[in-house]
Amino acid sequence: MTPDSGVIDSSSATTPQADEPEADTASVEPAIDKTFADFGVSSPIVQALSEKGITYPFPIQALTLPVALRRNDIIGQAKTGTGKTLGFGIPMLENTVGPGEEGWEKLNAKAQGKPQGLVILPTRELAKQVAEELRAAAAQRTVRIVEVYGGRAYEPQQADLARGAEIVVGTPGRLIDLMRHGNLSLVYARTVVLDEADEMLDLGFLEDVETILTATPPTRHTMLFSATMPGPVIAMARRYMSKPTHIRASDPTDSGATVTTTRQVAYRCHALNKIEVVSRILQARDRGLTIIFTRTKRTAARLMEDLIDRGFAAGALHGDLGQSAREQALRAFRKGKVDVLVATDVAARGIDVDDVTHVINYQCPEDEKTYIHRIGRTGRAGHTGTAITFVDWEDTPRWALINKVLHLSMPEPVETYHTSDHLYTDLDIDPDVTGILPLAQRVRAGLRAEKYEDLGETGKHSARSHGRSTRSRGRSGHSTRSREDRHNRRGERSHRSSSTSRRSHRRSQSDEQSAQERASSSRRPRRRIRKQPPQS
Repeated sequence: MTPDSGVIDSSSATTPQADEPEADTASVEPAIDKTFADFGVSSPIVQALSEKGITYPFPIQALTLPVALRRNDIIGQAKTGTGKTLGFGIPMLENTVGPGEEGWEKLNAKAQGKPQGLVILPTRELAKQVAEELRAAAAQRTVRIVEVYGGRAYEPQQADLARGAEIVVGTPGRLIDLMRHGNLSLVYARTVVLDEADEMLDLGFLEDVETILTATPPTRHTMLFSATMPGPVIAMARRYMSKPTHIRASDPTDSGATVTTTRQVAYRCHALNKIEVVSRILQARDRGLTIIFTRTKRTAARLMEDLIDRGFAAGALHGDLGQSAREQALRAFRKGKVDVLVATDVAARGIDVDDVTHVINYQCPEDEKTYIHRIGRTGRAGHTGTAITFVDWEDTPRWALINKVLHLSMPEPVETYHTSDHLYTDLDIDPDVTGILPLAQRVRAGLRAEKYEDLGETGKHSARSHGRSTRSRGRSGHSTRSREDRHNRRGERSHRSSSTSRRSHRRSQSDEQSAQERASSSRRPRRRIRKQPPQS
């Protein structure tokens, strides 16, 4: 790093090593010499995967399949995006019987249509993603897969379960609600998977997970997957699993590799100038899909609106949005209809998009774990990525701790404004760009081009959030209101405000005059009225 540059020299960066148990099996090399068929996977699943262009397993799949197909309990350690869904999904499908398939008639009549497999995940987005991958693998099977999660109406999910579901994928809260209402019975579950267990711990779901596990048969086949192995997760595994095999399909220093290989930039930015800097970064050469992280929901919503007004095709993902609006934004981002996604940390859990070129930390992360998690969204699947972090003056202690723990060699980021020369040289930005995206470059279809599916979601924000995120927009998804219209509206508001103040002033004068009159009348001597003696 030079004095006039915000680029971090991360060649010597390291990450703190977690105190975790040793894995029974570990690998970092892909098993390219064996296909899924070689592992004994049934032909309908092999053919369905082949039609999707999937023939060879990833490391976590190659390590998991031999153990899981024997129905041994597994603790799998792998981060999001390593392909672990098929690692537990294929063994689950192999041990599940669909209507009309061999073994269906042998099932207890009460068990037909009841869940034989259960996948528990921390977020709605992960539930939908996993359910879609399982459906793709079971495309030539009759197994019915249903996802249930909060944020949408109960009735459609209750109807799906009533029609019959062999595999249920869901979040803890909604699973418990359906169980309490008598819509979901897990007494016939053969296979149970806990995915992203460490994130469920962070979100406070472990107690709910234990409640769900106690409702399943003790003879179940249990698989637990987690990127890290904190103490509570290990304790839960010991309580509810039988002699599990611990598999690690990623290098223990994988997070360190993310820190050293991702191009990182840090700037000290003033809060009022951040939007100008972001508008220039989004016009960098060869920029692709971009995720902007914020700490608060309000900041995410405001930033999205500001970017749309500047001509960028942007969407938002935060807790105040209804499920329909969240899914609309995710679909639009994956399809490229919007190329900027503004998200909070919790809402972004489970987003797995390979071709993200830039990550912008609009607000400094809370700690080094959040920092690694955020910048790990870029540079996936062999691609290169750039991560930019804004450090406000109040964030200096927080950034100093991140810098110290990760050895980033930049305790004080360079002060940067949208007029700083190093901003343009660091990120390959044309010096002639402005804070407004030119009309010729507004080629994205925009958020409104993605269909909005009314999921009948619950929650007080569900209806108005959609209206806020899809107000009248043009082709690029930005507002079609002209600046003149906005100026006129501001003028009208100012005129109304001044008129109101004049009326208030007149009322106050009148009130003051009335008070003075009352005071003066109170000072006048009162006339005494003598009583006349009664006439005789």
